Amino acid sequence: MDRVMAMRVFAAVVDCGGFTRAAQQLQLPRATVSSAVQQLEAQLGARLLHRTTRRVQLTLDGGTFYERCQQLLADFDELESLFSQQGASPRGKLRIDVPGPIGRQVLAPALPAFFALYPDIELELGVTDRPVDLIQEGVDCVIRVGALAESRLVARRIGMLPQGNYASPDYLARFGIPASPDELAGHRAVNYASPSTGKVFAWEYLQDGERRELALQSQVSVNQVESYIACALAGLGLIQLPRYDAEPHAAVGRLLEVLADWPPPAMPVSVLYPHRRHLSRRVQVFVEWASALLRERLRLE
Repeated sequence: MDRVMAMRVFAAVVDCGGFTRAAQQLQLPRATVSSAVQQLEAQLGARLLHRTTRRVQLTLDGGTFYERCQQLLADFDELESLFSQQGASPRGKLRIDVPGPIGRQVLAPALPAFFALYPDIELELGVTDRPVDLIQEGVDCVIRVGALAESRLVARRIGMLPQGNYASPDYLARFGIPASPDELAGHRAVNYASPSTGKVFAWEYLQDGERRELALQSQVSVNQVESYIACALAGLGLIQLPRYDAEPHAAVGRLLEVLADWPPPAMPVSVLYPHRRHLSRRVQVFVEWASALLRERLRLE
């Protein structure tokens, strides 16, 4: 059995949770499946699976090898498709990671349209605000909102996301409506901390085109967008939020915009992917599709 087929067998064993089901799926004798994995382990000089009478479990080396297998097999399938009659349609597994609100409110509802265009792509959608190591975790690309840290990744700016200042009616009834940044001294903010560094972001606003900062009092800090909004809805303080995220709450009066003449700076929305000389076709089509979708739905500047 060649190396590529052995990798397919190994991946099937992991996906199916055992040798018997993998053999049934691949329509191969169970002994052939077991032998293929044993030969692969011998060639690699590493144990890939813990075997018991009921199930198999990945070893540490096996987990690393499985992630790389998935990516290599998907790349191999796409390479083959370039020389087939269906070569115009990208295929294979695509792993992406996006922030929570974008994943749930924008991308997920639009995926049927994506699959209608690219039926041979299998998508793994991660939804998180934490930093993702694309190389170590086998992720093809990520979408991120905000300033980017220095990295060896390729970063492509999609657009700028407008923001506003918001608070709940209950909070404003207790603390008053600020008429200018000069009146924020007696107000409280819900602090937002970076999920990666823990650093609390200052209150920012634009005045005469210049970025300015204030340090406001706060009783609570969060590092996740939904919790940030929830604290504002509970009357715990002022928040600065992309208009897209605020609109569902503002439309029903649960959040009110304040200091409209002093908005926070717009935030960049970017897609990042590893630097490769020949970027996978499935990554290319997803980046183009997602970029157009986000520009439309988020009304990026």
